[in-house]
Amino acid sequence: MSAIDTRMELSAVKQRQRRIWKCGDYGVIAARIMPMAVRLVDAAGLRAGDAVLDAATGTGNAAIAAARRGCEVTAVDFLEPLLKRGRERAAAEGLRVEFIVGDAEDLPCADASFDAVLSCVGVMFTPGHVRAARELVRVCRPGGTIALASWTPAGFVGRMFQTVAQHGPARSMMWSPGLWGTEEHLRCLLGRAVTDLTFMRREFVFRFRSAAEFVDVVRSYYGPVRKAFDSLDEFGRERLYQDLAVLAAEHGRGPGPSLAVPSEYLEAVAVRAS
Repeated sequence: MSAIDTRMELSAVKQRQRRIWKCGDYGVIAARIMPMAVRLVDAAGLRAGDAVLDAATGTGNAAIAAARRGCEVTAVDFLEPLLKRGRERAAAEGLRVEFIVGDAEDLPCADASFDAVLSCVGVMFTPGHVRAARELVRVCRPGGTIALASWTPAGFVGRMFQTVAQHGPARSMMWSPGLWGTEEHLRCLLGRAVTDLTFMRREFVFRFRSAAEFVDVVRSYYGPVRKAFDSLDEFGRERLYQDLAVLAAEHGRGPGPSLAVPSEYLEAVAVRAS
């Protein structure tokens, strides 16, 4: 495949991803997982006055968590509707965050311009893993911090994506993003560009009234899942619905009628090498 063909294929993948993430309302999902971003900011050890980038910010979870600490925050995402929601959230709290449209694989930021670079289940969804990792390193100053939170392939969200992929044509969202949730892949991506790379496996617990409510929420609001449902006929939608409900029920824990579903993610923190 020629370089031109490769660029055209990558452009097509990015266009598909834009259509996928525009489906539904990701802000509803992001609001549920805000504690992950707070924990990531804590792990990064951010201090007031630090210049911080939140790459592939979505609706701004990590950016807002960093701004609450008094950091000078820039947030980048490739979808303006998500950034608009982020601006509204920050304004509601009286926080200053600069939200910028941009691609995590080609960040609109100068070299070594941030004390810390974060991404909370965001940059993991870029199609070009190596390019995205290089950008995270490029914009972080030597001695600065890179902190990432990524769903693992074996965790509940990873299993959800695998289940969705088994049901049809959502091939652009097959679980290559889950590689960011593995230590080996992150070591390869970041390599000698970082030092003191540490990992912590954590769990975020999704809570719903029932397995059916879980499926209804992700079907309505989570773009990749909604797109998968939209691509199927009535029989296919029913099968996917049932498989996701069974998956949630199987992963649920605790007594009582409500559902608590732990989902594993990998927290990685590193220092940009000099």
